[in-house]
Amino acid sequence: MAKAVFQRNQRVWVESVGAWAVIEKIVPVWARGFDEPVRVTYDVGLGRDFHAHELRGEQSTQDLVNDDEPSWRLLRARNKWQQPEDCEHHPYPGTYPVVVTDAQDWGGWRVPGAEYDRDPLKVEFQARLIASSKRLLSIARHLTAMVDEAPEDAPPEIRRLAEEARKVERYLQQIPAAPEAAPGEAEENAA
Repeated sequence: MAKAVFQRNQRVWVESVGAWAVIEKIVPVWARGFDEPVRVTYDVGLGRDFHAHELRGEQSTQDLVNDDEPSWRLLRARNKWQQPEDCEHHPYPGTYPVVVTDAQDWGGWRVPGAEYDRDPLKVEFQARLIASSKRLLSIARHLTAMVDEAPEDAPPEIRRLAEEARKVERYLQQIPAAPEAAPGEAEENAA
């Protein structure tokens, strides 16, 4: 028997088309004598129904932020736009912070040089906060799990903090929507 792998309004990658789409309708195929559908396909608004093996769901933030992976780390890059003696007011003259989120030291967060020079202490704080965010998310998830195990035993303030952690988790799980076109732009784009 077939079970639905994806749900309605879920955003999926359509392998054969090479585009993102949203599941508009789940189409079960029934056969006489069976209590469950024998096959499930998905209408994503691309002209035909697709099987589950042709679709791939988005990664959840749980998959993206794995506690087993090495943590995000703060590295220092050489300041190419100023000599160390020209920026002695910086916390680390001659360098700027780079947060690396990949095991091969790629990807992550950098700041434009002019912005760093304007307020280096603020940028250093932001870099440390971003580098620590994975651990903070793990702490929030553990707090929520502890409260979920015995909500009646948790003090009211801890329950409130767990609810705030749930709000952050829901925000992280949201799929960003495409910006809506202004009324005049939609007509121009259609033409």
